[in-house]
Amino acid sequence: MTPSQEQRRWMYRTMLLSRRFEEAIAAAYFEGKQPAFNMANGPIPGEMHLSNGQEPCAVGVCAHLDEGDFVTATHRPHHIAIAKGVDLKAMAAEIFGKQTGLSGGRGGHMHLFDAKVNFSCAGIIAEGMGPAVGAAAAFRQRGEKRVAVSFIGEGAANQGAFHEALNLAAVWQAPVVFVIEDNAWGISVAKKDSTSVTDNALRAAAYGMPGHRVTGNDPLKIFDVAGAAITRARAGQGPTLIEIETYRLEGHFIGDAEGYRAEGEVVGLKAKDPIAVLRQLLLQEGTIDVAADVRIQAEAQSAVAEAIAAARAAPFPAAQAAFEQVFA
Repeated sequence: MTPSQEQRRWMYRTMLLSRRFEEAIAAAYFEGKQPAFNMANGPIPGEMHLSNGQEPCAVGVCAHLDEGDFVTATHRPHHIAIAKGVDLKAMAAEIFGKQTGLSGGRGGHMHLFDAKVNFSCAGIIAEGMGPAVGAAAAFRQRGEKRVAVSFIGEGAANQGAFHEALNLAAVWQAPVVFVIEDNAWGISVAKKDSTSVTDNALRAAAYGMPGHRVTGNDPLKIFDVAGAAITRARAGQGPTLIEIETYRLEGHFIGDAEGYRAEGEVVGLKAKDPIAVLRQLLLQEGTIDVAADVRIQAEAQSAVAEAIAAARAAPFPAAQAAFEQVFA
């Protein structure tokens, strides 16, 4: 399955928008946290996990989805949220803890929820897998041609929820696709030191479903494999497990010293930045020209600047709002 020129342009625009958003969030996050780093200071307190480098996973899969399809993501969710169509201004406001945010500023960046496009994420490892199976089962029972996609990290493949979700999805033949973003590191623990198999896609066979591994952090290859899996799910043929080799260009969180990485690892990964690779390909094949590239970059920068400015200007929730939407 090969993406059209318009789909290729969408992938590039979306990847670039995600990267510019992460860069703007990183700049805002550091405000008030220097020279002595204190996670509690600044306009965005707490942890912050950036998705720089993992953008191909989001666009290669979400290019096949529409608003009616259901997506769950991880604690590193921004690239997936943007590819699924989550409102950029509302997401920025949520990250800043503002009243105009997706959840009124209650959730923060690890708990984004947008019912308009059926997107959610959670800070708990593998937490989104069960809800994705449940949504997919509902689609099947209602006879709807909708699918669910659950994004997880490679570390989540060692959680009990992973195995429970795959088993139940297979039993129910639910239209769900499980996508593992394998960036090789579970926080500071290498995959080879925590996982009994080198390729998590091999685990699919134990649950009677197809398993695929996509190498190279290539959005076009991801598009091909994800397209087949999503088409299969829509046709009522059940779940698929996909593991994608991807790269985390930043630390596990902002402020991570990354002492566990080998010397030169990050430099090597940045030399094959997937956005730069895709840009070069699109220019070479004539899908975009230099003028279009300049325009796309300017549009991404403008959209992000507008979203961040709106988030900064938005009011904080009233103090009494802390007692609303709380369930005893």
